[in-house]
Amino acid sequence: MTSYVLTVACKSTRGIVAAISGYLAEKGCNIVDSSQFDDLETGKFFMRVSFISEEGASLQAITEGFQPVSEKFGMASDIYPDGQRMKAMLMVSRFGHCLNDLLYRWKIGALPIDIVGVVSNHFDYQKVVVNHDIPFHHIKVTKENKPKAEAQLMDLIETSGTELVVLARYMQVLSDEMCRKMSGKIINIHHSFLPSFKGANPYKQAYERGVKLIGATAHYVTGDLDEGPIIEQDTVRVTHAQSAEDYVSLGRDVESQVLARAIHAHIHHRTFINGNRTVVFPPSPGSYASERMG
Repeated sequence: MTSYVLTVACKSTRGIVAAISGYLAEKGCNIVDSSQFDDLETGKFFMRVSFISEEGASLQAITEGFQPVSEKFGMASDIYPDGQRMKAMLMVSRFGHCLNDLLYRWKIGALPIDIVGVVSNHFDYQKVVVNHDIPFHHIKVTKENKPKAEAQLMDLIETSGTELVVLARYMQVLSDEMCRKMSGKIINIHHSFLPSFKGANPYKQAYERGVKLIGATAHYVTGDLDEGPIIEQDTVRVTHAQSAEDYVSLGRDVESQVLARAIHAHIHHRTFINGNRTVVFPPSPGSYASERMG
């Protein structure tokens, strides 16, 4: 028996859930996990369904058969094989804690992605990446060569079949054009609890404001710096006795965990962009299980 995930976004109206569950039952499918959200402010409906094809219906047959239901309700819908690995490109500059955390999770199967490469504007983590048998791509970025460097990056993304770009503390701002081309496919980790302390040196900004909590935010990238729809956030408590340098050290673990959780949500099709916000459904049972103990 094969497992699949169905995602649906459409205008809210009566009968959507009944139509979906009725169709899946007709196809010999059994729903094992389901989440839905009706946004009463925008009139939008979102749903994610995990199901098993108990009578052997193929992905193509299920997808084609679902088209009349999808068209009737004006749905943006997709059906994915559960567990299908998404191709991801990781990008890093000189802070490697998020990269190292993602490589470890990937290695033990806790983050089921295919890492097609790691891009950096420095050579600091070349050896680490190559030792994991992952292609390392150095793309130098300066003020003068930025358009050329980004064209090189886009070519790499397209030729590798990259489906998700992860900015794991990559400290370069992407162009509006690239953000539009890759809309909903680039996740960034910002080392503050957005919308507070956008831009450069957020820990220094937080220290100067005397905050008692610092945090990290994973969000989809848009043309507006650190303004994209938020996927995941978390915080850690600090005191008056700690320095800005302490904040940097304390923030590393939070940044790594928040980014990993955001990627997990995206690759399992649990995230839906809803204007400048996101709908993030809870994980399905068993989806956090590692393929092997690490």
